[in-house]
Amino acid sequence: MQLVLVRHALPERIHGSDERGPADPPLTELGERQAKRLVEALGTDIAGLYCSPLARARGTAAPLAAAIGREPEIVDDLSEYDRTSAKYVPVHEMARLDPAAWERMLAGLLPADIDVSAFTGRVDAALEAIVAAHPGRETAVVVAHAGVINVWLAHLLGLARPLTFPLDYTGITRVIAGRDGRRAVRTVNEIAHVADLLLPA
Repeated sequence: MQLVLVRHALPERIHGSDERGPADPPLTELGERQAKRLVEALGTDIAGLYCSPLARARGTAAPLAAAIGREPEIVDDLSEYDRTSAKYVPVHEMARLDPAAWERMLAGLLPADIDVSAFTGRVDAALEAIVAAHPGRETAVVVAHAGVINVWLAHLLGLARPLTFPLDYTGITRVIAGRDGRRAVRTVNEIAHVADLLLPA
């Protein structure tokens, strides 16, 4: 089967305090336009649609869900590593607003307080369950996060750095999963469908 992994579209920035609770920003107007481009990019021959419970992933999946006439299945274990954080800083603003996090990201590292092995384990289990639910030549689409997609790619490719690939908003990554257990990464971060809607890095 083909597993299509989509990073969510551009969300709002939330730069608050711990008292506000976990940040769960919706998409910006630009992000909504990016999400709509997925319908043409991916078509409607989709056997399953899954997404993280976070608002930025659900908002990104919404146009595709409407096009195929099926609500996405929400999978909690597809949540990003920062799901309990009180702030969310879009990557194009990170160097200015959170330089320490930006330096770790440039080095390919998750935040120091994240258990990389545990995070990778929950992501792998969630994605492998989706693969198992779609035998044969079916296509399933997963809308999630840069960290989620990166750690799974690192797991599949045997890479040491958890954040190896810079993934753009609504970038598309394709993995072919065989019933014999083989996993082949076909493409990473396809962006032709939103090239004119991406902010400069």
